[in-house]
Amino acid sequence: MSDQIIFETSDFADNPEPRCPCLLVLDHSGSMAGPPIAELNAGLAVFRDELLADGLAMKRVEVGIIGFGPARVLQEFETAATFTPPTLKANGDTPLGQAIEMAVEMVRQRKQEYRQNGISYYRPWIFLITDGAPTDAWAQAETLIKQGEQDKSFAFFPIGVRGANMTILSQISTRAPLSLDGLKFRELFSWLSSSLRSVSRSTPGTEVKLEPPSGWASV
Repeated sequence: MSDQIIFETSDFADNPEPRCPCLLVLDHSGSMAGPPIAELNAGLAVFRDELLADGLAMKRVEVGIIGFGPARVLQEFETAATFTPPTLKANGDTPLGQAIEMAVEMVRQRKQEYRQNGISYYRPWIFLITDGAPTDAWAQAETLIKQGEQDKSFAFFPIGVRGANMTILSQISTRAPLSLDGLKFRELFSWLSSSLRSVSRSTPGTEVKLEPPSGWASV
C-alpha cells in the first residue's frame, strides 16, 4: 500500500468568482507566414500582460485558444492569471469551418462545467481572426453560429486580416465582421483586453457598453 496521498484540486473551489470566458479562434495557416504571424504572437503577449495588470480580470477572465491550419485546441480555458499564450507558427490550410465547430463545442462543454460547479458566468465570446477563406465546408459552422447567437449562448466576433474573404465571414456571422487595419494586432488585443476587463467588472447577465473598435479596425 502506498503512503502517497493524492489531493484532487479544483480551480473552481479555489476561485469561485464568476467567469468571463473568451475563446480565441486563430488562423495560423501558411498564408500568415512572416510579419502577420509575428505580429499576431506579439498581440497575444500584449493581451496576456494587460489582463495580468487587472486583479479582478485575472480571477474572472478565462481564455482558451483554438488554432487552425490544422484545427486543434492549443489551450484549454484558463484564468488570465495562468494564461500563457503559445507561440504560433504559420503552416497548413484554412479549415475555418472545423475550427468554428470545435469552438462552439468547447464553449458548450465549459458552460456545462460552470453549471456543474455552481459557477456563474458571463455570455462567452468566440473571437475569430483569419486572413483567408475556408478550405473546408463551413455550412454547419454558419448554422451553429446563428443558432448560438439566437439562443444567446455566446457572442461571435469575426475579424478579417488583409486577404480574408469578408463575404463568407459576413454570411457565417450575425455580427458584421471587422477588418484589421494593416497588422495592428497589438491594438486589437489591447481593445479586447480592455473590453473583457469592463465585462468582468459587471454583474453576469447585464449589458455592458463596449468601447468602439477604434485604432485597429479599418473602415
